[in-house]
Amino acid sequence: MSGRRFSFEVTKTTSASAATLFRLVTDGGRWSDWAKPLVVQSGWVRQGDPAPGGIGAIRKLGIWPVFVREETLEYEQDRRHVYKLVGPKTPARDYTGEVVLTPNALGGTDIRWTGSFVEGVAGTGPVMRAALGGAVKLFAGRLVKAAERESASAR
Repeated sequence: MSGRRFSFEVTKTTSASAATLFRLVTDGGRWSDWAKPLVVQSGWVRQGDPAPGGIGAIRKLGIWPVFVREETLEYEQDRRHVYKLVGPKTPARDYTGEVVLTPNALGGTDIRWTGSFVEGVAGTGPVMRAALGGAVKLFAGRLVKAAERESASAR
């Protein structure tokens, strides 16, 4: 095992509120509503504190037979969500992700979604960084679209 650490960062800006974005990204049961095509099924293995997506929650995301399970480590309402991959085992060990939502001067929100992991198999780090970063970029784009749709329908 190489033990090299890799990371990536995805940024987006949206007209949606941090509260709307936070609610969508922390609700594991609703990911299948907005994160397709990568997440066709979503739900809870365990709810956290506060329920449902707070500290200790484990969400299950994917498409049968491949599901990932992510546990919430930090939960700052409408501002910050930190999670770690708890299954299945992948060449990306100790994967941790963080979503930071910052209200901006235009009345919308800036999103900063980062991920980091340790290369489990020598030489796989760059490929895993590209795959995970690409997935998060897709998720961030879908999250923005879903939040903006919800915001528009609430007006």
